[in-house]
Amino acid sequence: MRRDVFQAIADPTRREILNMVAYKPLNVNTVAENFDVSRAAIYKHMKILIECGLIDMKQQGRERYCEAKLEKLNEVSVWVEQYRKFWESKLDSLEMYLNKLQNNKNNESK
Repeated sequence: MRRDVFQAIADPTRREILNMVAYKPLNVNTVAENFDVSRAAIYKHMKILIECGLIDMKQQGRERYCEAKLEKLNEVSVWVEQYRKFWESKLDSLEMYLNKLQNNKNNESK
């Protein structure tokens, strides 16, 4: 099954894992200790993040460390940006309409 970045961030546990490793690489045990699920469940989430290219797993001695590769999130940013522009346009139109109503009301009260 081909996974994409949208599937990866759809799950709150995976988003939290990304948040944890975004600032510094952490070993699998450190990540797993922050959740009330099994280490195996966390590893499954990490596997999805690896498949989507959002984290790398690196072996350092006996430990495996997760390192964030957040460049793939640009795909999400680009997708969201189109809707931000749409809503900004709508809100700008609403603001202009409300200003026009306010000006009309002010002119009528004079």
